[in-house]
Amino acid sequence: MEPTQKLDNQLCFALYVCSKEIIQKYKALLEPFGLTYTSYITLLALWEEDNQTVKELGEKLFLDSGTLSPVLKKLEGAGFVIRERNPSDERSVTIRLTDKGKRTQVSALSIPKAMHCSLTEDRRMDGGRIEALVDELHTVASILLEG
Repeated sequence: MEPTQKLDNQLCFALYVCSKEIIQKYKALLEPFGLTYTSYITLLALWEEDNQTVKELGEKLFLDSGTLSPVLKKLEGAGFVIRERNPSDERSVTIRLTDKGKRTQVSALSIPKAMHCSLTEDRRMDGGRIEALVDELHTVASILLEG
């Protein structure tokens, strides 16, 4: 067998396993907030910039409206966001944080801290390596999105 055909040598498989395990770790961290991973990243985008359209959020999160709309509906039902149709363009829906959504940002600071600790606790990773890995993954994504 060629080394390029070995499962452990596949970038896609390494990314798949990491993604699956990270999302599983987030699941436990997000459960007390009543959030899923997708709802959490949606809130992260809104905490960076409130009052975004569904289209803008979808582009930022790389999610289509069929995936994002049910997430937004659940976030609205849980009191984190409000969805408002644009009166001048009924097709455009703006999403804004409620007071609860804004307050959650402060308590959710524990989530990235806990993830950081879980990656660094055995000292195989440190903050610098995590930052470099994130930068490398952004580069990979950029290359793939351009191609």
